[in-house]
Amino acid sequence: MIEITKLNGVRILVNPHLLETVEETPDTVLTLTTGKKIIVKESRQEIKNLVELYRKGIFAQ
Repeated sequence: MIEITKLNGVRILVNPHLLETVEETPDTVLTLTTGKKIIVKESRQEIKNLVELYRKGIFAQ
């Protein structure tokens, strides 16, 4: 799971395997494979980095 911040400041955990798209419009919008959309404070690049760190952690085990 990756930890992200919604616009209202609430920190949530998201399963990165469910991410379908990450867009900056200018807010960062995550679209999940379920169709749900989440607007977050992190940039597209920050989300990308979080997902890469998550996946590296899985393969390191």
